[in-house]
Amino acid sequence: MTDETVTSWKPVPIARQRLMIGAVLGAMLALAGANRAMAQTFPSRPITIVVPFAAGGPIDTLARIVAERMRPALGQPVVIENVSGAAGSIGAGRVARAAPDGYTLVAGFWGTHVVNAATQALPYDVVNDFEPILQMSNNVQVIVGRKTLPPNDLKGLIAWLKANPDAATAGTAGAGSPQQVDGAFFQHATGTRFRFVHYRGGAPAMQDLVAGQIDLIFSDQTTSLPQVRSGNIKAFAVTGKTRLNSAPDIPTVDEAGLPGFYCSVWNALFAPKGTPQDIITRLNAAAVDALADPAVRQRLADLGQQIVPREEQTPQALAAFHKAEIEKWLPVIRAAGIRVE
Repeated sequence: MTDETVTSWKPVPIARQRLMIGAVLGAMLALAGANRAMAQTFPSRPITIVVPFAAGGPIDTLARIVAERMRPALGQPVVIENVSGAAGSIGAGRVARAAPDGYTLVAGFWGTHVVNAATQALPYDVVNDFEPILQMSNNVQVIVGRKTLPPNDLKGLIAWLKANPDAATAGTAGAGSPQQVDGAFFQHATGTRFRFVHYRGGAPAMQDLVAGQIDLIFSDQTTSLPQVRSGNIKAFAVTGKTRLNSAPDIPTVDEAGLPGFYCSVWNALFAPKGTPQDIITRLNAAAVDALADPAVRQRLADLGQQIVPREEQTPQALAAFHKAEIEKWLPVIRAAGIRVE
């Protein structure tokens, strides 16, 4: 600052300062009033939930079932729009840039809101560009292998993999998929090494496992359990703290000898950052009501979706869980060098 600048500066008169402060406060009050009015009349038109994948997949089916049941509570249609591409980042990015008015939401999941942050250069922030609404489901994985694989339990599988480094193959649904990330986490936790074989989805990977073309998959329940029940593949453990009601004979990782190896694929609803909290509360209540419906719960159970407990169906619980998941998984993904091109 020069002498000329110092000598030319003049203080703003008190009266003018008061006018400026009054104008700012007035603008803030007007904005708050507009937000309250918007929340009180919300929703006045249909709500769109963007599913960042093609129609027919697990998250699309989940979102459609929940959206259908949210309609009575909201008094407006809740429609699904499929916006696929780039491992879900195109659809998620579209919602991150949408108006924060509650009319455009995203059915995000572990991949779009955790994994993509480490595997892609995203034009948005997976935490700071979204408002959490609620977590809908959290589904543990199943460690399965071809039926001719020599070991019959998890400890035996780990020993066999250590005795045969880089010889085994693990199928995935593509680079950055839960199967690959969970497999990388398994390698880190057990000191084993095996090769990944990427497929265009979980179903073709499972077909090759049944045919004995690959050795193992860290699989979802929907794809794996029917094959386990048919005796076409072996199940070594579920990656959760408790056994599955739908497969009570499969031990947990804690029981099978790899304590704390917890992996799951969760699904949640998010709104754009800045969406008024009154609207978030209204959307949360409608989704909670949908997940409490017995018919919805049965339909989701039949699809292998595990609804989270009621006390975890809050925006605050989702925010805390989301933060913990990022802190857990991003170092694993980056250490493994997993990238989605």
